[in-house]
Amino acid sequence: MIFVYRVTAGQEKVVADVLNNKVKKEKIPLYSIAFMDTLKGYLIIEAADEVAARQAAMRIPHIKGVLKKSMSMAEMGTLVATKAAGIKLNKGDIVELVSGPFKGEKARVIKIDETKEECTVELMEVAVPIPVTIKLNTIRVYQKAEDVGA
Repeated sequence: MIFVYRVTAGQEKVVADVLNNKVKKEKIPLYSIAFMDTLKGYLIIEAADEVAARQAAMRIPHIKGVLKKSMSMAEMGTLVATKAAGIKLNKGDIVELVSGPFKGEKARVIKIDETKEECTVELMEVAVPIPVTIKLNTIRVYQKAEDVGA
């Protein structure tokens, strides 16, 4: 069965290490421990039953509690799955910034990081071109790279 621990945000790796050591030492039926960067403040574990999950969490610093109901594999899949960004960008595309301090500026896409939903752009209409990293939801495609000839 899959259970979720509430832990202090930023301490997931520390808690996972301490938990792993305790499970090995006390032979608690805990099968796996997982934490994700996208799920701050939570640790996902697989245990034989709720008693084992609660026993493993006892007296470990930074564990705030165990969520009352266990998770199914289908629910787990929705947490792990990465969602596709709604905007399709390519390197060299010209975009317009629709919010933030550079609203209305045009920029050329230098690098795209789909996992963080960010892209690095170089502002075009400035004296010194500077690279700026922005979220994908703050831009709109102005001209594709194929049309520009880049």
